[in-house]
Amino acid sequence: MTVSLEQLRRCHVAVDLGAARTRVYVKGLGLVVDEPSVAAVNTRTGSLIAVGALAEQMTGRTPGYIRVARPVTGGTVVDIEMAQRMLRHLLGEKLRRQLRRKPRLRAAACTPHDSDPLAQRAAVETLVGIGARRVELVDTLIAAAVGCGLPVEQPTATMIMVCGAATTQIAVLSLGSIVSAVRIPVGGDAIDHAVVQHLRQHHALMLPSQSVRPLQLALSGGSLTSQGPATTEIHGRDVATGLARSVQVDTAAMRQAIHAPLTAVLDGLGMILRDCPPDLVADLVDCGIMMVGGSALLPGLDQMLRNATGLPVHIAERPDVCAVLGLGAMLDGKIEPMVLDPLAC
Repeated sequence: MTVSLEQLRRCHVAVDLGAARTRVYVKGLGLVVDEPSVAAVNTRTGSLIAVGALAEQMTGRTPGYIRVARPVTGGTVVDIEMAQRMLRHLLGEKLRRQLRRKPRLRAAACTPHDSDPLAQRAAVETLVGIGARRVELVDTLIAAAVGCGLPVEQPTATMIMVCGAATTQIAVLSLGSIVSAVRIPVGGDAIDHAVVQHLRQHHALMLPSQSVRPLQLALSGGSLTSQGPATTEIHGRDVATGLARSVQVDTAAMRQAIHAPLTAVLDGLGMILRDCPPDLVADLVDCGIMMVGGSALLPGLDQMLRNATGLPVHIAERPDVCAVLGLGAMLDGKIEPMVLDPLAC
């Protein structure tokens, strides 16, 4: 664990700045913010027009003087000033006044596994900009494992897979620490891009960005498995004429397009299992893999992992908010560390 549980109990607010959504947990209030990490800016005046869900709806629909910005990419803050402004507006004036009353406001933040010092510094400066005097950083893998109820402090192996928008993180945990982990630059966005490229190359159809995720859900029963409808009707814009057009898409070909970016995830999973000690791998046969993150809900992904590894695969009860809820549990003191008393010689 990056910091001790005692230090985390002194924090007042926990923040999960993700590439897709920003979530904020306040001690005593619970989860108070769960909005897309998007901000719309008027380039003429520099003022914010909208943040969160409203700004996300503006994507691809704005005039020239309005820019839709995403200050977080791959779990890393790439525009600190914009991230601070977005976070202030998401918190709201009333909640910010409550936080300002804290004499020494402490905050905790999730950071991707093996993130570089510049990415960690960007996360710290973002929270300092909203009034935090001290910021504690916690590995996303640890926070997500705590949030979904895995016994991370016990001397048994637990495997967690955080399926984010930009990256997929996989780790084996034991005794409150990471034994083996890998971060793969493939996530929900890569799957969306594969769907869009398949339709463009094979059907000369441009799909609106807002329609990619509903399309995946429309395939639900057969997104990654051979069940479900044989064809699906899709509406979009013709590449050559620019006119609206509908096509019947073969779901088997769509499954093949989605499989391509997921091969890197399967390779990373195999590498983790090869690097683990045999005793921990034996534990995984019983407990299996726990999937968290918004992309964990992609239909058929869990079954594909079962077929590839032979291990049981589970999806957390609330996979999209596990990381911030895990941080919140640490802030509230709900997690008790395993105490190992030194033996007297």
